[in-house]
Amino acid sequence: MWKINEIFHSLQGEGYNTGTASVFIRLSGCNLHCTFCDTRHEQGTMMSLPEIVEHVMQYPGAPLIVLTGGEPSLWIDEDFVMGLKTMTGKTIAIETNGTRPLPHSIDWVTLSPKTGLGDSGDVPIVLTRCDELKVVYLGQDLTQYDSITATHRYLQPCWVNDEQQCRRNMQATVQAVLDNPHWCLSLQTHRILGIQ
Repeated sequence: MWKINEIFHSLQGEGYNTGTASVFIRLSGCNLHCTFCDTRHEQGTMMSLPEIVEHVMQYPGAPLIVLTGGEPSLWIDEDFVMGLKTMTGKTIAIETNGTRPLPHSIDWVTLSPKTGLGDSGDVPIVLTRCDELKVVYLGQDLTQYDSITATHRYLQPCWVNDEQQCRRNMQATVQAVLDNPHWCLSLQTHRILGIQ
């Protein structure tokens, strides 16, 4: 049984797969407590793998399943990922803070490290490789991510409720990408579009 916060169908709004029709499986809970977290992920319903697959297959055309949270690695293992792949035929992606090891059968890893930011704590990042590294930019020193091997690197402005602060965050992130061109800009396009 897995504690599921929600399962929904939308477009991937961030990073490399932006615009891809996806089924999001949001697992409950996180091992970090970031002040800027924009997700209410604590609540959840215990579901079996067949129940999860039944929900996912309501959207047969979506090629991608995104495991997200909270921190999905608190719940998943190799059997879960292989079962999901076998029973749905879809590509499995994960969005993780990188503080826990992942099953090897995941097809696409988005590492979004939060340690060292704000009051998230000092939980070490254990992942050293990923398909995409997506960093919420708050003005931090980007050299701290140099030891992570990533095919794609994205800086994303930190979204906050204050519109002026959001604009300042956006401008700072754009400048950081201009100053560090091995990074690319990632926007939360789902917010721009007003979708989930």
